[in-house]
Amino acid sequence: MLRQVLTLIADPAAFTLDDAVAKLARAALADLGAQTAPADWLVPGIACDIGFDGLNDDQAQAAVAKALAGKPVDIVAQGVEGRRKSVLVADMESTIIQQEMLDELGDLVGARDRIAAITHRAMNGEIDFKGALRERVALLAGLDAGVLTQMIGRITYMPGASTLIATLKKHGVYCALVSGGFKTFTAHVRGELGFDEDQANDLIVEGGKLAGTVFEPILDKDAKHQALIRITSAHRVPVAASITVGDGANDLPMLMAAGMGVAYHAKPSVAAQARARIDHGDLTALLYIQGYRAEEIVVA
Repeated sequence: MLRQVLTLIADPAAFTLDDAVAKLARAALADLGAQTAPADWLVPGIACDIGFDGLNDDQAQAAVAKALAGKPVDIVAQGVEGRRKSVLVADMESTIIQQEMLDELGDLVGARDRIAAITHRAMNGEIDFKGALRERVALLAGLDAGVLTQMIGRITYMPGASTLIATLKKHGVYCALVSGGFKTFTAHVRGELGFDEDQANDLIVEGGKLAGTVFEPILDKDAKHQALIRITSAHRVPVAASITVGDGANDLPMLMAAGMGVAYHAKPSVAAQARARIDHGDLTALLYIQGYRAEEIVVA
């Protein structure tokens, strides 16, 4: 049995993966002297595995990326052993959901563009996350606290989010939602999608109004990393048995620490450092990375 596997993943809504593409990838590996196996289709047209030996993961990914240049296909190489994980820790905003909820709240105070600009810089790692959060939250001072519930109506899920969680839950994976955003929103998403737990920041409310501050300590990149350590320890599994997913700079420590860290349609600085990157596929890509097949997937 070959010890390594390279997975090709397409966006199911935009591109059909076929045998011709798989053969190009296999040939690219063979050209560097790798022993390879024929494509093993996880989901026809969407994802396939190519087993290989004789190259490291980086060499394999680079060779196939060059061979498939210009094609909207994600490429992830890894060892076969321990491929399936028992814990998922996911970021929420711009990862599980399509919104940045602080930006949405900014609409209500006429500061969306200003808040969004700060969000962008913070997620790119250009400015300190804690300071950026405090600055943005201060702009919300005086808003009726009831708007938080109203904003839930703006939440839309990333393609594949519900299928990802439903499938992992069916297979006994513990799923945690850990966000630098706010508890009102993570609690809602947890309930709708079926996450086992959620962790986020809490806005301070005084007299029914947002005070413009959050309870300390602020959940930042280090807290996300610590959440990963806590959760894997509580379930008595090594951190190597975890998969994490996120898009921003505050996700990097947990992406780097996990057995498989996935940068999902991420900021360039994040995607460049993560163990795996998904630039084209939807969130079901996390299933294919772990080798789930069509018959194992719960479409939700």
